Amino acid sequence: MTALPGETPGTVGTDTPQDTVSPPEAGAEGPEHAEAPDASDASHAPDVSDAPDPSDAPDAPDASESGESSGTPADEDDDAGGDAEDAGAEAAADAAPAEAAPAAELSEAQAELAAQRELRERIEKRKAEKAAPIAAGTGLSGTAADLLAAVRAVESGEKAGTAFFDRPAATPASRRPAAAAAQPPRTPAPEAVPTARTATPEVLDAVRAVLTEGGAPEALARPAVGALGEQAAELLRSDPWQLLSVPGVRPEQADGFARALLGADCGPDDGRRTAALVGWLLERAALQGHTALDAEAVRTALAERAVGDPDAAVRDAVEEGVALVFQEGDEPSADDAGAADGEAEDADVAREPVQVLLGLDRYALAEESLADGLARLVNACEKAADWAEAAAAAPGPSAAELIRTTAAAGLVAHSGGEAARAEPAALIAAARGLGLRALGATHSEDGRRRLAAATGDPDTAVTLSGLLSGAQGPGRDEDGALALDLLVVLDAPQLDVEGAAVLVEALADGARLVLSGDPGVLGSAGAGRVFADVLASHACPQVVSRTPDPGPIGELVSGIGIGELNQVDAPGKEVVIVPVRDAGEAVHRTVQLVADSVPRAFGIPAEETQVITVGHGGAAGTRALNEALKQRLNPGPGRFGGFDPGDRVVHVPAPGRAVPGVVLSADAEGLRLDCGGVPVVVPQERVESSVRHGWALSAHQAAGMRWPAAVVVLPGDAAQGLSRPWVYTAFGRGERHLSVVHGVDQALPHAVAQVPAQERTTRLRPLLEALPTPDAAS
Repeated sequence: MTALPGETPGTVGTDTPQDTVSPPEAGAEGPEHAEAPDASDASHAPDVSDAPDPSDAPDAPDASESGESSGTPADEDDDAGGDAEDAGAEAAADAAPAEAAPAAELSEAQAELAAQRELRERIEKRKAEKAAPIAAGTGLSGTAADLLAAVRAVESGEKAGTAFFDRPAATPASRRPAAAAAQPPRTPAPEAVPTARTATPEVLDAVRAVLTEGGAPEALARPAVGALGEQAAELLRSDPWQLLSVPGVRPEQADGFARALLGADCGPDDGRRTAALVGWLLERAALQGHTALDAEAVRTALAERAVGDPDAAVRDAVEEGVALVFQEGDEPSADDAGAADGEAEDADVAREPVQVLLGLDRYALAEESLADGLARLVNACEKAADWAEAAAAAPGPSAAELIRTTAAAGLVAHSGGEAARAEPAALIAAARGLGLRALGATHSEDGRRRLAAATGDPDTAVTLSGLLSGAQGPGRDEDGALALDLLVVLDAPQLDVEGAAVLVEALADGARLVLSGDPGVLGSAGAGRVFADVLASHACPQVVSRTPDPGPIGELVSGIGIGELNQVDAPGKEVVIVPVRDAGEAVHRTVQLVADSVPRAFGIPAEETQVITVGHGGAAGTRALNEALKQRLNPGPGRFGGFDPGDRVVHVPAPGRAVPGVVLSADAEGLRLDCGGVPVVVPQERVESSVRHGWALSAHQAAGMRWPAAVVVLPGDAAQGLSRPWVYTAFGRGERHLSVVHGVDQALPHAVAQVPAQERTTRLRPLLEALPTPDAAS
């Protein structure tokens, strides 16, 4: 195997290799899945180990126990290579659009041609309108159009923002560019992530009764109410396949539930079943990071689920508003294609095929809103002429370039590694020196502290969640916008499309936004690839840092970023490789490193050392490692719902957010935590589903944070779960020391060299490319 320098700070045991468990795609940390909806599954919705890890899953279509969880319950068992329906849901091709349901007398080819002609007319109309400001939502219809109208009602103050955000499909709409008509006063945006629904005892009892009648565990009652609302009992009785809305429930389980309630009145082609399956496939895709799926992928997955007419099922789902249909791709203009009649056939041959996508309205609305909001920032910002002196005083050439670029643009993308974070810090300091209201926002409390240290001013850094909730930052102006002239978002790859839409909506016209981050790390836990799409669309100026990460760890990680696992000089044992032969030995060596070797050799206490592993399940996943580390570092009976004072935990207040903390105590109100100096009380009923031990994390849970020391565990059964972004992210979490518990042999250099991040299907990039910019207008 490719050698890395250093030696083990202790002895190495031997054993036989462990049997390999095959996760789906390399680099995936995907969903575990249950064989039956038992009580343990239900209690984990959303699971703390799962919710943030749609996480690593977005980089692959599915995963096994050795992969990260994607929002499904933690107690679901292995599936080597993923489920058939997930594989089908990742296929690629085209499908008939919703509005083009073919008449009985038309052949499939004729129907497709008719749809293509209709599409060309819409494309030409869109091209003709490109010179004018583009209103968000003009590409939407049906349910999504209704949602957009509801969002604008909230924006204008006609409805309460909290009522809007209680709806699971809600995302704020963006405003029109500044050149449009005057806008009504805005209300402050609520939290980016909606809070969990509460259920009355009467509602829970009614749901339990229906679940029991259908043979499902009563423990699913609370998550069912969370997913379906107070009418859950009525919905489940009239449409049992609505059970698929509950996290962790699989189609075969919903089928059994439906048979128990409906008897002979249900079948594989029941419209309720096919509609629920389409929604389930799209929700599963969102947990993988996709905001849309190729329509042919959905049809393939439906066929694998015994649906007799997948085409009709897709059309019905679109007509019912379960999914929206999009036709992606452009075609040459009349001039380019040859407008003359004699050249029409050749032009048709030359045209690129149009991809038909299906998506959920919440992500369609978020992408439309985000694209329009980013264009508003680009178009509404005026060039600043008084930043030249600040740029000249910058601490380095990359920082000076970032300052100059930001002075001339409303939206800037900045990319670089850990050391490059000093450049946004210099930009914030320069802007504040000019009297501007400038602030930096990070993904985690740890990132906030590091940014504050870089700027030398704790008032310059906030977390994104704190900024949007109003708990941190300057608050809102009289129009409800954030009182900022410049916002720098660090850890930008962690932005999902819904969170980014909320953030951009909260910025005033004329404000500047800088998205800064390392393109090599794992993507966001939620759906979308905002930072990557902004970079790929070239919708704004881009500044690439020339500041390398220092030291042996920085050199190692930099090589991984370009696909090379190099041997580096580590005279101070900054990088140490600990070879192991099986998962049991990996757990033993990890505990020894955290509790003994690292503190003794480097003076780094156990509480400042973070263990990172590939998955939550398996013999050396986060669960097994956390159990072993608790026994060694903080043994106890687990008197507070499995936790004791002093336990390291990770709290997931909402899907996509993993907040490390320490247990302080518990009382009637709930479990009391200290999360980076912020006191948090987790209600008793939420402890089991949103708190897990945190000595060991997944790479995605650890993204955006750093510790003095990191121990990365690579047991043999994790080999197929590795990818370059995973290794890049995990190896970069240690500041002073990195230990690699290495049991994957050649799989590690293979992953670094040949397994890039899996692409996500999104619509943001083409939306950004279609929007007008100042350069285009001129």
